Amino acid sequence: MSSMKLRRQIAWEAARLMYSRDVSEYYQAKQKAARRIHKGWVKPADLPSNAEIREQVQVLARLHEGSDHQRHRLLEMRLRAAWWLRQLKEFHPRLIGSVLGGAIRQGSDVDVHVFASNPHRITMKLDEFGVYYELQRKRVKKDGEQRIFTHIHVRDEFPIELTVYHPSLLGFRFQSSITNKPIERASLSQLERLIVLEHNIDPEQQAARLEEMDSCPDRFAVFLSLLVPLENVQQNLRYHPEGDVLFHSLQVYGHAKEQMPYDEEFLLAALLHDIGKAIDPDDHVSAGLESIEGFVSTRTSWLIANHMEAHKIHDRTIGARRRKRLVAHQWYEDLVVLGECDRAGRVPGAEVESIEEALDCIEQIDEMFGS
Repeated sequence: MSSMKLRRQIAWEAARLMYSRDVSEYYQAKQKAARRIHKGWVKPADLPSNAEIREQVQVLARLHEGSDHQRHRLLEMRLRAAWWLRQLKEFHPRLIGSVLGGAIRQGSDVDVHVFASNPHRITMKLDEFGVYYELQRKRVKKDGEQRIFTHIHVRDEFPIELTVYHPSLLGFRFQSSITNKPIERASLSQLERLIVLEHNIDPEQQAARLEEMDSCPDRFAVFLSLLVPLENVQQNLRYHPEGDVLFHSLQVYGHAKEQMPYDEEFLLAALLHDIGKAIDPDDHVSAGLESIEGFVSTRTSWLIANHMEAHKIHDRTIGARRRKRLVAHQWYEDLVVLGECDRAGRVPGAEVESIEEALDCIEQIDEMFGS
């Protein structure tokens, strides 16, 4: 096999691994791809560059996602990036990466450099917004020396990755591992100009969209913030031998996914049916419904509102008049299935998905079908 052909095949396989999110870093992707394509040792000179792999990732994105969809998504991601740059302005944020360059794919992050002497100054700001985030310190060997990078992963409409640097590095020109040139980055004003020029949107429209975001938080971030506290809510072991409410809710979601894997409304009802238990244990149904008002459909709300009635139907303890009204309802059959999932979700030690995995799955359904 010629070295050029081998290089192209490795680049394509590495791109496929990165596009499918099996591998997240270029170095790992090209090494894994090389092992799959060529069983023997591959000379470093025959390995594709990061830029070659990125080009193939973009080809895959166009094939799978379509140029119109990709362009619309890029606009939405850039607007959301602009909103975050506004919120974090005291930390001199700079947008970098695929959202700035336009080479996004499914699952791309909004990558932002922020500058603070202590990362906890930024997490305190995030706490004010009520968003869910994870702080990660990663040890990386770069240019022959060990360095620790601090990342803050924020759960939002699109995944946000904040990389924290000391303020003394604000003027430093970071080098790209793809191009070996200084990393392109944009301040808020530069990003806003880019959006106007590349997306044919005037400044007034852009300002209106950003103001909308101030008053309308991402609904999946809201769901996450309501689900996390359930881990600390214990239940009566007589009825719930599985333990805390979060573990139970994730089990119920798992059973619902087996029954109706592409029904976003039903899956949300299963996942969120007990969120009120962390707010008002005495009336968890009303408390839960109030907390998600405006963020879920009428059908999801109805299923949550009546999920306790599903158990009465099963136990035959419900009144005849009430049962008749429920049976006549268009979503009665769904309510019965939700009740079955609820009762099945009480197994100690059962395997469940994480909150993030469950929400990601439902969000992908939302994106695919526009529900």
